[in-house]
Amino acid sequence: MTSSSTTTKTITTPAKLYGKDVGAYDDIDVDELLAQLSPEEISMLAKEVDPDDSFLPPSQRTNYECDKAPTGPLDRKKLIEHINKQALETPDRPELEPFVPGVVRGKKWMPPPPAAKMQAAEEQIAIDLGDEYEQALTDATQEEIIDLAAILGFHSMMNQDQYHASLLNKGQPVGLGWDGITKSAIPKIFPAEAPNATDPEDTIQRIKSDDSKLVEVNLNNIKTISDEQFDKLFEALKSNTHLEVLSLTNVGLTDRTALMLATALEQNHALRVLNVETNFISPPVIVTLVKSLLTQMTIEEFRASNQRSQVFGNKIEMEITELVEKNTTLLRLGLHLEFNDARHRVAAHLQRNIDRIRQARLSERK
Repeated sequence: MTSSSTTTKTITTPAKLYGKDVGAYDDIDVDELLAQLSPEEISMLAKEVDPDDSFLPPSQRTNYECDKAPTGPLDRKKLIEHINKQALETPDRPELEPFVPGVVRGKKWMPPPPAAKMQAAEEQIAIDLGDEYEQALTDATQEEIIDLAAILGFHSMMNQDQYHASLLNKGQPVGLGWDGITKSAIPKIFPAEAPNATDPEDTIQRIKSDDSKLVEVNLNNIKTISDEQFDKLFEALKSNTHLEVLSLTNVGLTDRTALMLATALEQNHALRVLNVETNFISPPVIVTLVKSLLTQMTIEEFRASNQRSQVFGNKIEMEITELVEKNTTLLRLGLHLEFNDARHRVAAHLQRNIDRIRQARLSERK
């Protein structure tokens, strides 16, 4: 048996430029060549330079040249008037198809129908106070209206003295009406808050065993909780059926542990109040937490302000707003929103949820 081998040889042709090899230009002095060019030739050469060359000044990165001499000093007012005049005198481009009132061209956009759960929730919002409540509000005094506003949480309708007097049932200060002015007061000195003595490990075991007596857990300001303990806590929270209030303020929650909490919220159907303020959760993970509330629809109060990023941005706030508007059980949201549109939409939806629940309670009493 014989074997034969074939050897292939590749002949490479050297690159040439203007009839010469490229290597022949290595020893040429570029500065000497530029010195031999006339100003017109240099101007033509400058037009061929790459405008993205960062070594050139900005004035030389464009091919546009204006050799016209200035006609006089710059007058900004006259320039703006001239631009406006030209804009008004320039005729509009003719439309290919003239506008006809009432004629719809193309496919008309139709909004998708709302979900059945949302539609049923909106139908329950219709509130009729009745003659008895209308008469009571009409005959109420100014002090009674202020107390009612404080109970409903309308902080902007009163000053601080009126608000705290209503909550503490001390009676309204004399001489303070709707236009009253709050005077300065000496701040009260309160003792420092005692350290949180809750044992995280024991609490985790009680949550895991679904202790019926454990309804509220407060782990605020305990910074010694490890990631392994957070893993056990959120894993136990998935199957717990009695815990209603969970407070995790200033405990060092990160994005990784917050995502595990979001997974637990999707499976837990007993928790009503969740507080994760003052931690290190990023805005996208905050959106994930708000989205996880839609799975079981049991959370009534969610607080997550004062995180790593104080400002969420318009995109994040709009995502949170859209998720909140889909939630029919959320009554209180502790998030600082910068944009007015997001704040108003969230406040209006939370108020609708409160009105719907109040209307349902009144219907049950009847």
